[in-house]
Amino acid sequence: MAGHSKWKNIQRRKNAQDAKRGKLFMKLAKEIYVAAKTGGGDPAANPALRLAVEKARAANMPNENIERAIKKATGSQEQTNYEEVRYEGYGPGGVAVMVVCLTDNKNRTASNVRVAFSKNGGNLGEAGCVSYLFDRKGLLVIAREGLDIDEDDMLLQAIEAGAEEMETTEDSFEIYTTPETFEEVKEQLEKQGFSFVSAEITMIPQTYTTLAGDDLKKMLKLIDALEDDDDVQEVYHNLDESVLDE
Repeated sequence: MAGHSKWKNIQRRKNAQDAKRGKLFMKLAKEIYVAAKTGGGDPAANPALRLAVEKARAANMPNENIERAIKKATGSQEQTNYEEVRYEGYGPGGVAVMVVCLTDNKNRTASNVRVAFSKNGGNLGEAGCVSYLFDRKGLLVIAREGLDIDEDDMLLQAIEAGAEEMETTEDSFEIYTTPETFEEVKEQLEKQGFSFVSAEITMIPQTYTTLAGDDLKKMLKLIDALEDDDDVQEVYHNLDESVLDE
């Protein structure tokens, strides 16, 4: 969607999560725990763990919290078995919603997600009902402030590093990769001296849905209700949040 900053949508979600810092740290620790338990406790040899740790540090999570989650996952003490579960559905006005959870109790999580949808004008759907409306992409965001490079040169460096495309806003360069080339592109750009406001593999909507009035209020309440659930790690949706800036 030309001129639409996908990062703006993601940034708004991150800012909301940052406002609930204690809950955010708990969710980040769970993500680190699962990555370390699955692929080992060395971030250098475990890309999923490395990405989870970088995300935690970007949120200013204390190092001791990060180390504790890794030690808990790789230690000999009794461990919690978390399972990733995804739910799909529609919010008010037909907004597509995907919810990614890490849970040790699928019945509890399914019930909570269903209630969040039903109380806020949404409907939980079947697996696959909206996932086709999203593309899984690597997203690297570089702040333009203090950066002495124009759009053409930045695009050239991004493409040479292996990126698929780049979008430019007043504030940032948004660089998109395939999930498979994400780490390589990130590493190449870091070697060029660039740092990132955000670096993650995420779900990018192919199109956006615009809401207003009561539907918009209900949709924002649905997002808040889902993000407030301890089992919910990510909420992806195709609500056009640019209207919130107006």
